[in-house]
Amino acid sequence: MKELTFYLPIALIVMSNVFYNICTKSTPQTANPFLSLLVTYVVAVLATGTLLILTGGLEKNIFTSISELNWTSYILGLSVVALEFGYIMAYRLGWNISVGSVVANVTLGIILIPVGVLFYKEILTINHLFGIALCFTGLFFINR
Repeated sequence: MKELTFYLPIALIVMSNVFYNICTKSTPQTANPFLSLLVTYVVAVLATGTLLILTGGLEKNIFTSISELNWTSYILGLSVVALEFGYIMAYRLGWNISVGSVVANVTLGIILIPVGVLFYKEILTINHLFGIALCFTGLFFINR
């Protein structure tokens, strides 16, 4: 049972990413990307506000709860806008959905390796190094 709950968030991430990439790739070429993102965020605000209320997240005063946040919430917001705008533009410029996401995510994984090692003291095993080498090899062949 523990293994099932361990992998459920990953399954949610993967399923959400499938819909994310399909929706981003399907955003009409003529639509203003920032208006598209604005509508996306209005829906996101409604969804997260509803979940906040339904999960009892407002047990404290809202101002007290906001004061407990730090810089990460604000930078994450900017990062999400940049991420989604980047995907919309990549697809509009001709990246295939089957390749663009792979290149972006494998590159991301490779870049996060030194971040994990240097800032979070993560340990790389021989298996990890072998997998990293395969990622580099895959990037080479997919972009060739």
